[in-house]
Amino acid sequence: MADDDRRGYAGAGAIPGEPAMSRLCAVVVTLPLLIALPALAAPAASTGTESAAPAAAPAEQPASPPEAPAPAATASSSLLITLNTTGDFERKTVNYGCQGDFEQLAVDYINAAPNYLAMIPLDGSTLLFNTVLAGSGAKYVAGKYVWWNKGNDASLYDLTMGANAKPIATCSQVDNTP
Repeated sequence: MADDDRRGYAGAGAIPGEPAMSRLCAVVVTLPLLIALPALAAPAASTGTESAAPAAAPAEQPASPPEAPAPAATASSSLLITLNTTGDFERKTVNYGCQGDFEQLAVDYINAAPNYLAMIPLDGSTLLFNTVLAGSGAKYVAGKYVWWNKGNDASLYDLTMGANAKPIATCSQVDNTP
C-alpha cells in the first residue's frame, strides 16, 4: 500500500533536509465525562429549644414518595495520547460536506508512522479512529463506525446496520480557500 493511501489525504510528506529521528506527537482529545453527584439532604434546622425528653409519637401518616435523584452534572476532561515515531508526523483538519446523517464533518488526521489516525466528532463526542488494511484508499475504524476515504471523497458506515448496508453519510472534501 502506498504511503499516500494510508495518510487519508494528499499533500503529506517528509520535511526536506531534515534527518529522520525519533519524535513525539501529542494529541489532545476532549471527551465528555459524566459525573453523578448524589443528592445531599439538608440538615434539620435547630431551634435551640430541644430537650432531652422523648417527644410523643406522631400519628401514623402515609409514607411520602421518595424524592427523585438529583440530576447528574456534566464535566469535560482531556486525554493526552503520546505517539512515539521515528519518522515525520503531521496533523491536518479536513472539512467535508456530507449527505445523509451528517451535513458536515471536520476530520482531524494524525499521521505519525506507523500510526495513522482520524478524529471525528460523532454522537456528541470525538471518536478516535485507527487505520486498518484497505484495498484502496484509507479505512479507519472506531467502535461501530468505519470511515473510508479515497482522494477527496469519504463514506461513514455503521457496522451495526449489516455488512451490505449503505453508508450513513457520503462526504466530499470542501475547499475553504477564499
